[in-house]
Amino acid sequence: MIAYLGRIVHDNDAESKLDDDVSSISKSLDLQGSIENGDVSSLASKDFGGLYSVKPLFLIKPSGAEDISRVVKLASRTSNLTVAARGNGHSINGQAMAEGGLVIDMCSTEKNHFEFLPINGSHYIDVSGGALWEDVLTRCVSRYGYAPRSWTDYLSLTVGGTLSNAGVSGQAFRYGPQTSNVTELEVVTGKGELTVCSETLNSELFFGVLGGLGQFGIITRARIKLQQAPDMVRWIRVVYSEFEEFTRDAEFLVTQKEGESFDYVEGFVFCNNDDPFNGWPSVPLDPGHEFNPTHISQTAGSVLYCLEAVNGLLGRLRFVEGLKSQVDVSYTKFLLRVNRAEEQVKANGTWDGPHPWLNLFVSKSDVVNFDRTVFKTMLKDGVGGPMLIYPLLRSKWDDRTSVVLPEGEIFYIVALLRFVPNGPSVEKSVAQNREIVNWCIKAGLDFKLYLPHYQSKEDWERHFGNRWSRFVERKASFDPMAILAPGQNIFRRDPSNIIISREF
Repeated sequence: MIAYLGRIVHDNDAESKLDDDVSSISKSLDLQGSIENGDVSSLASKDFGGLYSVKPLFLIKPSGAEDISRVVKLASRTSNLTVAARGNGHSINGQAMAEGGLVIDMCSTEKNHFEFLPINGSHYIDVSGGALWEDVLTRCVSRYGYAPRSWTDYLSLTVGGTLSNAGVSGQAFRYGPQTSNVTELEVVTGKGELTVCSETLNSELFFGVLGGLGQFGIITRARIKLQQAPDMVRWIRVVYSEFEEFTRDAEFLVTQKEGESFDYVEGFVFCNNDDPFNGWPSVPLDPGHEFNPTHISQTAGSVLYCLEAVNGLLGRLRFVEGLKSQVDVSYTKFLLRVNRAEEQVKANGTWDGPHPWLNLFVSKSDVVNFDRTVFKTMLKDGVGGPMLIYPLLRSKWDDRTSVVLPEGEIFYIVALLRFVPNGPSVEKSVAQNREIVNWCIKAGLDFKLYLPHYQSKEDWERHFGNRWSRFVERKASFDPMAILAPGQNIFRRDPSNIIISREF
């Protein structure tokens, strides 16, 4: 079988033979799941970003971790096959693709684990790495009245996918990212070894995989911290005309003790005009309420700022009087807010278009400069989608994971979530993203890309900084042949190398 796969990889005429041999390969692997031809039209050849499309050799739909282990071990016995774990396909730049390789559909394993675990007075849930967060939410709340503490904004993402990056939303200032809220993982390494790891068991693998961009292992099970879920929440939005006042209040809220502030804090930038997607109409929570621009000072600039919070008192906040919006909603309805917006976007046809998104972490020391140059100048007309910005606390993140952050206790996440039609707008948006990143580098900003995508070794070394050597050492330990996650373009599989060196 290995010889046969080698012929396929090198034989340009082999494509016509693939369908006939899928079943025999599946039997040879003894897969309990299924295997499909990696046709260019299949889900494995594209992602949510819509910017890249590459054809894998096969799409694997495993029944569980044992199937995944067999697939990785198969790849390790070839000279050049790679393996990419694909969750729900929401990567932006082809990170979950494997050109000419094997793509594993993790969603086929989503029902494999779901166990509620009371341990020493605390509560946890064991779930599959392929489970969607929206399903974890609804099942935990409906069955047990508990829920994970830390979320992403959009919940149609897999557990393993977000843990391989960080997993950030408005609760992260309180509980840290999702990577700070997992206590145990089951992982298939790049050697095909199925390993259980935690802070005290195989800890280097545990912390390496968390935020490790899929480079060290495929998460097949995760144990997540839970807390009691409230029935209802009060969802509030207030508006600011000045960035300095917005950041002062946002930083005040995220640095208060638990019980003295809100449970959730986010923010976003919007245009100071009546554009239905980028401007005033995007702010009110109640569709029956309209944004009244007469409350905005005549001296306000081209963009305004909205602070969004849940369950707390506004107290000393200095928002624009008269521009407050609030609704009481169920806890699950609030957490599924973006999924409802998804339905609306799908209805107007823009959900399936390209999404040249850009996500960054920017240090507090540089965020005013970023606002002045990027939001007020480059993006003063909006991006055709949300422009998020809100503060996070470094002390809530574990430095032992593979995630890299700006210096200082307070830093900001910036997310430019573009929805653009096919055509010149895509190239223009990609170019503008590149312009923003290049400006950040040239201006000397302390920043890191979140969900990073780089093309060169030099850029990846700059991204990881003094953590680069640790990242390379972890790769050598857990995926020495560079089999996993080739779409990240960090390491390249080289048949002449057994162990990854410090060079590409």
